[in-house]
Amino acid sequence: METRWLEDFLVLADTGSFTRSAELRHLTQPAFSRRIRALESWLGADLIDRTTYPTKLTAAGKLLREQAVPLLAQLNTTRTMLRGLQPLPQGTLEFAVPHTLSFSYFPKWLTEVEAGFGKLSCRLQASNVHDAVLSFVEGGSDLLMCYHHPKQPVELHDARYGGLRLGVERLRPYALSDGGAARYVLPGSADAPLPFLGYASNAYFRLMSDLLLVGGPEPAHLSLRYETDMAEGLKQMALAGHGLAFLPESSVAAECEAGRLAAAGGDAWSVEMEVRLYCDHRRGRAALEDLWDYLAERYPEV
Repeated sequence: METRWLEDFLVLADTGSFTRSAELRHLTQPAFSRRIRALESWLGADLIDRTTYPTKLTAAGKLLREQAVPLLAQLNTTRTMLRGLQPLPQGTLEFAVPHTLSFSYFPKWLTEVEAGFGKLSCRLQASNVHDAVLSFVEGGSDLLMCYHHPKQPVELHDARYGGLRLGVERLRPYALSDGGAARYVLPGSADAPLPFLGYASNAYFRLMSDLLLVGGPEPAHLSLRYETDMAEGLKQMALAGHGLAFLPESSVAAECEAGRLAAAGGDAWSVEMEVRLYCDHRRGRAALEDLWDYLAERYPEV
């Protein structure tokens, strides 16, 4: 039996759709179905009631769903121990967080929370937005911190998820500061396009920066010089004077205050995104529910 079969099953139990589950697991539907069949064969029991639509779990499937989440968590803990690492305490909370939020927003937010709630033991899974959401819905973390915008939403409406609005993050263009003013300022000109530091096609901020450029107050004249999927990488390139980049305000606050970076366009070239926190109540952990009760009194619900 492979642990990925259990992960496949949990996704199917959540979505109730073989097609959607296969998409989330980056598999073809026939391949995904074969893995569910392999799990059923290994267990010697049918997990899916195939006589009804939409997909429902059998009694055996419901039992496995209850047991699979803690089982996978225990396997991961055991793997950590076998690698010679000390596992974190029993009440450790797992956060799935996109890279940019993990660098800039999360540390400050955690400090504010601990000032009122008390010290937390946390494990942070930093990845891109897609993988962070996927880890969360597959039961790989207790909490998900992510961006949300109406045109690029992260919607988790299942009853077992709770959602809170933590605040707002603004994405806008920045460039190296020359005497307090940005070296490059939008929109540029056709004769002298601005050197542009962009996001790779799989990055969430690529979608958001494309929205800004398409909906900007006037056409932008840019020459793409560099591309990566991480905002931190673009920030370092901007600090070295290689061009302008769209960056979240929280990630460049210190550099702007120190006069190293400056805004490369007015408010019309910016967009606001919500920072949201989601909780997976199916985890049934006392430490998680205690923290969530505290946070729910301080932040508005999604």
